[in-house]
Order: sequence, then C-alpha cells, then structure tokens
Amino acid sequence: MRDFWRTSEKRAAVNKAEAQGLVADSMEVRKALVKKLQSGEMTLAEVQAELKRIQRNAKKNGQITRSQAWNRG
Repeated sequence: MRDFWRTSEKRAAVNKAEAQGLVADSMEVRKALVKKLQSGEMTLAEVQAELKRIQRNAKKNGQITRSQAWNRG
C-alpha cells in the first residue's frame, strides 16, 4: 500500500513539473514525436535520436527530464 502512495506522489510531481514547463521531454513533446512517426515524417530511429537530443540538451536549457522529475518526486 505504501508503494501505491509513493508512486502517486511521484506521478503528481512529474505532472506538476510538466505543468510548470520544467520538463524538456514532456508528454506533449513525446506525443508530437509519435505523431511525426505515425505520419511518416520521421522514422523510428530519427524519433529516438530526437528524443535523446532533447534529453541531452535539457540541462543546457535550464530544464529537467521526466526521469529526473520522477526521481525528485
């Protein structure tokens, strides 16, 4: 039961960070990449490379990744 509440708190922390615009690879960014993949605009390898680039540049841009938001939560 304790794990459930801890997970809920972490999920809320990620959602809050995304709402504040602190997360570089937010769900909106990820959904946009998936749309490009599904429309054929980008290949899977290109989408994966773009996501890695976004995550790598997050700190330079004063942002964090979803993983970092999860771990801080």
